[in-house]
Amino acid sequence: MQISVPDGTFQAHIERPSSEPAPVVVVIQEIFGVNEDLRQTCREVADAGFIAIAPDLFWRDEPGLDLNAWSEEEWRRGLELYQRYDRDRGVEDIRATIAAARNLDGASGRVAVMGFCLGGLMTYLTAARTDVDVAVEYYGGSTEDYVGEADAIKAPMLIHLAGADEFMPPEAQERIRSAVAAKDNIQVFTYDGCSHAFARHTGDHYDADAAKLANARTFDFLREKLG
Repeated sequence: MQISVPDGTFQAHIERPSSEPAPVVVVIQEIFGVNEDLRQTCREVADAGFIAIAPDLFWRDEPGLDLNAWSEEEWRRGLELYQRYDRDRGVEDIRATIAAARNLDGASGRVAVMGFCLGGLMTYLTAARTDVDVAVEYYGGSTEDYVGEADAIKAPMLIHLAGADEFMPPEAQERIRSAVAAKDNIQVFTYDGCSHAFARHTGDHYDADAAKLANARTFDFLREKLG
């Protein structure tokens, strides 16, 4: 599908469940684009009974980015795009995706956002700045830099942290936990011994047991909160 914003139009991958109408889950990418790993996640979301929509975050710099080999060259390209990425403008792209999702044929009108790594951070910012109904963050790097926005999050939210995350040291994780500790609408789960991206199907640090547990918690939460 295509989504329009004031400065252009971008693509979003979509997967549909076997039965509609259904709630929508906006699935937010890592630094590797809407790649096969993310498309697999979208299929899992659809198999769980939701419409999955994955917008192309990097469409202004490199539309259609699809990195899969985890080579040094691909990591370097992804990190270059990450460092140039305008997070504030990105939230507005996700806001437009949410609006389109509410009015999509076959959609119930209820929308969640779920993201990984960069997408996890963008999920947090989206939950703080938009009217999204539900949010699920997986190991969102730099979330600790935005803990001042935690009070603005009104939607039900899950945060999955990797206990041994090489990009999010213990003190950063503690800042996040402390910032949301008093908020009844936010739950934090920590997966001890897991590295960053433990739920990336084809990643070097994939942990099948932790991913299975985190995903089960996520889908139970989405079903409860989205209907």
